Amino acid sequence: MRAFAERLIACEAGDHESPGRKSPAAYPVCERLRPHLAILVGNTGVRSLFLRALTQAEAEVPALRAIRVNGDGSLAGAGKLEAPADPEELAKGGVVLVAQLLGLLLAFIGDKLVLRIVCDVWPNLELKDLNLSGSDER
Repeated sequence: MRAFAERLIACEAGDHESPGRKSPAAYPVCERLRPHLAILVGNTGVRSLFLRALTQAEAEVPALRAIRVNGDGSLAGAGKLEAPADPEELAKGGVVLVAQLLGLLLAFIGDKLVLRIVCDVWPNLELKDLNLSGSDER
C-alpha cells in the first residue's frame, strides 16, 4: 500500500510541490478522493474512513495527532502539527495516512472499484506494475 500511496502523492504533487510545505502530502490526495468516495458512501462514510485511517496512521506517526477530520471528511489542522515539523516525518506521515486509507478502501469496496476511482482522479497515473494483492510494503 505504501508504494501505491507514494505513487498517488507523487502524481498529485507533480510540479506543485513546494520545498517549504508545512502540511502532509496526503492532504491533496485525500481532498481529490473525497468527492468520489462521497458518491459511494456519503460524507458520513468518508468521515468514518478518514477517521479510521488517521487513527491507524497516528499510531506510527504521532505528529499526525494534530490533524482533525471535519464533518464532510475534509482534513484540518496541518498548521498545528507537533513541533518540530520535520519534513521527512511529514512526508512519512502523508504516505502512512494515504496507505491506511487505501487499505481500508480495498477491504471495503475492493481493488477494481478502488482502481476505477483512482484512474478517474489521476488518469495519467502509471499502474502497470502495481500489486494490490500483495502484502503491505513497509
